[in-house]
Amino acid sequence: QVQLAESGGGVVQVGGSLRLSCAASTSGFALDNMGWYHQAPGRQREWVAHISAALTPHYANSRLDRFTISRVNAKNTVYLRLESAQPEDTGVYYCWTSKNGQDYWGQGTQVTVSS
Repeated sequence: QVQLAESGGGVVQVGGSLRLSCAASTSGFALDNMGWYHQAPGRQREWVAHISAALTPHYANSRLDRFTISRVNAKNTVYLRLESAQPEDTGVYYCWTSKNGQDYWGQGTQVTVSS
């Protein structure tokens, strides 16, 4: 079974930064693609970034300049750093992975960007 647990959310001021963490309880973490998704209030969940097993990051075009995804395989953890936070970054951030054709999601962590 795969379990994903996000942490690090909270309230951040406009222009501030935040780092989200996702701890994965799974075997073979280093071989798995990992990702982050964002669900703004009243909107559908949207892809933010993925990072491959080869440590190659991919970003949604709208997230290229302010988000950084990384991973530490020795800790079974993937991170998402947000810089220059904007009000539209508010919402729930979900960690994602896929294993054997099945998607797995964490419970999400709330980020609120306050002006």
